[in-house]
Amino acid sequence: MRMIHTSWALLILLCTGLVSAEDVTVTARVALRNTDGGRSPDAGNVVVWLMPANAPDPSFGDSMRRARLAQHNKSFEPHVVVVPVGSIVEFPNRDPFFHNVFSLFEGKRFDLGLYEAGTTRDVHFDKPGISYIFCNIHPEMSAVVVAVETPYYGVSDQRGQIVIPNVPVGRYVLHVWYEAVLPETLSSLARDVTISENTSTLGLLHLTEAALPQSHKNLYGRDYDPPAPDNPVYEHP
Repeated sequence: MRMIHTSWALLILLCTGLVSAEDVTVTARVALRNTDGGRSPDAGNVVVWLMPANAPDPSFGDSMRRARLAQHNKSFEPHVVVVPVGSIVEFPNRDPFFHNVFSLFEGKRFDLGLYEAGTTRDVHFDKPGISYIFCNIHPEMSAVVVAVETPYYGVSDQRGQIVIPNVPVGRYVLHVWYEAVLPETLSSLARDVTISENTSTLGLLHLTEAALPQSHKNLYGRDYDPPAPDNPVYEHP
């Protein structure tokens, strides 16, 4: 019975043009090694996207969307967000104290200023790139927004599984990004791929983490001030 329902659902999507008979679901799997050479137990947050090798995808202009990167328990949720270029990312403050979200390094540069609990600020990601996101009050907070010029992308789960739905058959350039891998290593992973009904898997992607610096400066390029728990701007008393 479930198979019959699934077939009817697929038929409806085909008739309405929401998917094409030539669209396929692309899969991949990540094998992540840590700095000691052992296998990492968490292979999540690896981003893979497919850029059409020839003319730009005519449907790309319809792929802009709104995403959310919430601040909660002095962290960003989720840690990695992927959006098509032109999308809006919301930054709601769900903590009972102030935050100051900023990004000044790569990708989109912005400073949202101090804003209180229950309020939201938006950022328009109008160009491709990797944006590293921080809070000017809480140095432990970090996140990443990856803006890509394609609607065909996926993020790995903890087991390293990646799924990219509704990819038209054709030729693409495969790109990979992971926060703890050197940029030159990621560049070497880019390659041409052909997607068809018979070749819809990208195979096993091998990544090795590098010992990258963990600390960062604040909005003004200085070290963070020591925590002040009795300050309501820093944390609710």
